[in-house]
Amino acid sequence: MRVLVTGATGYIGGRLVPHLLDAGHSVRVLARTPQKLDDVPWHDRVDVVQGDLQDADAVRTAVDGIEAVYYLAHAMGADGDFEEAERDAAQTMADAAETAGVRRFVYLGGLHPEGELSKHLRSRKEVGDILLGSGVPTIAYQAGVVIGSGSTSFEMIRHVTDVLPWMPAPRWVRNRIQPIAVRDVLYYLVKALDIPEEVNRTFDIGGPDVLRYGQMLNGYAVEAKLPQRPISPLPVMTPGLAAHWFNAVTPIPRKLATPIIESLQFECVQREHDIDDVVPRPEGGLTSYRRSVRLALTKMRAGEVTTSWRNATLTGTADPLPSDPDWAGHTVYVDDRNRHSSAPPEAVWSVVESIGGENGWYSFPLAWVARGWMDKVLGGVGLSRGRRDPKRLEQGDALDWWRVERLDRGHYLRLRAEFKSPGRAWLEMTVTPTDDGGCDYHQRAIYFPQGLAGRLYWYGILPFHGVIFPGMVERITARAEREAHRTDSTQTNRTEQNGSRAPSHEEAS
Repeated sequence: MRVLVTGATGYIGGRLVPHLLDAGHSVRVLARTPQKLDDVPWHDRVDVVQGDLQDADAVRTAVDGIEAVYYLAHAMGADGDFEEAERDAAQTMADAAETAGVRRFVYLGGLHPEGELSKHLRSRKEVGDILLGSGVPTIAYQAGVVIGSGSTSFEMIRHVTDVLPWMPAPRWVRNRIQPIAVRDVLYYLVKALDIPEEVNRTFDIGGPDVLRYGQMLNGYAVEAKLPQRPISPLPVMTPGLAAHWFNAVTPIPRKLATPIIESLQFECVQREHDIDDVVPRPEGGLTSYRRSVRLALTKMRAGEVTTSWRNATLTGTADPLPSDPDWAGHTVYVDDRNRHSSAPPEAVWSVVESIGGENGWYSFPLAWVARGWMDKVLGGVGLSRGRRDPKRLEQGDALDWWRVERLDRGHYLRLRAEFKSPGRAWLEMTVTPTDDGGCDYHQRAIYFPQGLAGRLYWYGILPFHGVIFPGMVERITARAEREAHRTDSTQTNRTEQNGSRAPSHEEAS
């Protein structure tokens, strides 16, 4: 079947695409920033259309010739009136799909009770209602907490349990939740294409266990070989305060934690099991909560996290860095550094591409830590987000409080800041070979201030920049030169050892 996937750069969509391909379907993806897909292993097997869901022309192009649409995009962590934006995007897709003769929508929303809902759950339900009323038969799945390596819900559970020996928690830790393994969500999403075309309704989906949130925390502790944590429900803790608390003790930024915490105010349990009448359960049955945690931990330890909450865009804008000529008329601050290195370019690039995370930033660690904690206090991502792989970056990767916006491997890396500040910031690192076998390393920090606050911010941190950025340049190139020297010495020793060994009988003759 010819299918379109929206949200392919997100956690669920990025995992769904290869499953659809393996099932024999032809896949097209609609992405606002297609460059985020450049390094995914299935890139050359799909048709990529660039566009925004609110761009009617791009949506019409994307649905042309399509039989089924997976609508998996949503404004998790968005600012402002995201409800109106989601409503407009869903209606634009609904209108285009009906006109194009699409035969099936598949949507993933959230489990929810009747009555008043949080704004995020309310918005997810409204999007489902728009698709169900579009005239295109829709399967609207409703799932609770999704457990898998890299999912926001799992990471919140993991970090809180890992960090805190005792947990003060909101009263909703006693609410009942029906988690579901990400592998089972993907199974149901793929199988939705086998449901008879005339079916147009919601289906609740969930795993085999109904637990309280506190039980989920301690279930993780058991699988992670940690002591179970005593939990003390607090009489007063608003969702906003809880989001700040999660932001302080985990790398999950407040914008991503808030919608999940708001949904936990309600009991998220299946009200019906009608899905069993149209889709058989997976072979071996649905995955238990403890097993889903075990599988997630195994994949994380093996470095096999294919998609993650870190992929989520957290800033209000994802605009690329303007080209230099376009800076005319703008206030822009630049810190520009250059250094020649005797190390070969591949050695310097190796250090550049491995920067951040546990490897650090090669200059004034205390200042980076202090700025990271300040960002956490303000509700940002801080430095604890880390990186997906210790040595290799891909375009779109999160890197501490940065996002890999552009990557020309071996030559150029551009990071866009996602920390809290009154302006927009980028960091560029360029490696250029030179005739002497070494290379030139060029590092440039760019800041577009917003109003007076942005200007004061830049000048306030200028003394730190005077230490941090020169130190980065010096230590990155010095590290590359040490590594190159170590490699040369190892090769020389091996050559000398081979040259000094006694000749064999055959060589002597």
